[in-house]
Amino acid sequence: MAKKIVGFIKLQVPAGAANPAPPIGPALGQRGLNIMEFCKAFNAKTQQMEKGMPIPVIITAYQDRSFTFEMKQPPVSYWIKKAAKVDKGSTTPGKGATAGKITRAQIAEIAKAKMVDMNCDSVDSAASMIEGSARSMGLEVVG
Repeated sequence: MAKKIVGFIKLQVPAGAANPAPPIGPALGQRGLNIMEFCKAFNAKTQQMEKGMPIPVIITAYQDRSFTFEMKQPPVSYWIKKAAKVDKGSTTPGKGATAGKITRAQIAEIAKAKMVDMNCDSVDSAASMIEGSARSMGLEVVG
């Protein structure tokens, strides 16, 4: 018989840096899940990734206080900032001054990497979504 699902917990955790401090501790603690078990498993799975890369995680909590977790690709904004070599987007996007530049080739690379998590059927449609995100962050799309 299948385990009964109690709920889902969505978190964004830096790769290799899961610890029982907020937001992880309180989110898992209120469901009665073993916090250290999650931290060890998550850190083991993400040790090959770049340290500090934000990883969205969906934790499925079961009635017997066990859990499973699924990791997604880092957010598009993370990839865009990394490709454009900027720390943050513009404070006033669309008002003249741009925060940086990103090429269409870089956008295509991001689209290929992020395709599994996006709600699109082609790389071109994913690229246009990412291009819109880059523009809304105040970046200029060139190429």
